[in-house]
Amino acid sequence: MYAFIEGEVCEKTNGSLVLLAVGVGWQISCSMTTLQAAPALGQTMRCYTFLSVREDAMELFGFATKEEKEMFLQLTSVSGIGPKTALGVLGSMPLRDLSLAILMGDVNALSRAPGIGKKTAQRIALELKDKITQADVSAAADSGSAGGTAAVLPVTDSVMEAVEALTALGYSSSEARGAIAKVKDQSDRPEELIRLALRSMAGM
Repeated sequence: MYAFIEGEVCEKTNGSLVLLAVGVGWQISCSMTTLQAAPALGQTMRCYTFLSVREDAMELFGFATKEEKEMFLQLTSVSGIGPKTALGVLGSMPLRDLSLAILMGDVNALSRAPGIGKKTAQRIALELKDKITQADVSAAADSGSAGGTAAVLPVTDSVMEAVEALTALGYSSSEARGAIAKVKDQSDRPEELIRLALRSMAGM
C-alpha cells in the first residue's frame, strides 16, 4: 500500500522510529540495521515500508533500503517466521552476511539471531536458498547496509567448501569469509584456499 514514506525523523526508540510526513507522525517498526542507518533527529529520511494487516492489528514496518525490505518479505514467507522475528534476523548481522549465510546454508550464523533456533535456521536456509543469488549479495553490499567495505565473495563450490571447513574448525562465519576473501584470487582449489587463509590469519 505504501512504497515508502519520506519525512523528518522525529523520534528514535528501541525498535521503531517516527517520521513526520504530510502532517502525520508515522510510527514505523524497524530493525536495528535501519535504526542505525537513520539520520539524526530533524533530518529527512526515506523509509521503504510494508503495511502488515491482521485481524487484531495494523502495523507499519520500515527499511532503510529496498534490499532490506525485499529480504524482510523473503523471511516472512518462511513458515513460522513473523514480522517481528524477521526484524530480529535482519538486525542480527549485515544484510550481505545474511544473504551469504542463506546462500551457503550457514545454520550456525542464522541461529544466532534472536528467536531463531537450529530447526528454524535450517528451514530459512532450505526455503530461501534457491531465492538468493550472487546478484542479491552484491546488491546488499552496494546498498550501503552491509556494514563496511568487506569484499564480496564469489559463491563458488570451492569458496563454499573452504568457508565451511574454516567454520568447522571453530572460526566464526564472518572470520572465515573474511579470510577466504583475502586469498580467493590465489587459487581455485578449496584445500589451497584453506591453507592460504590459515596462514593469513596466523600472520604468516
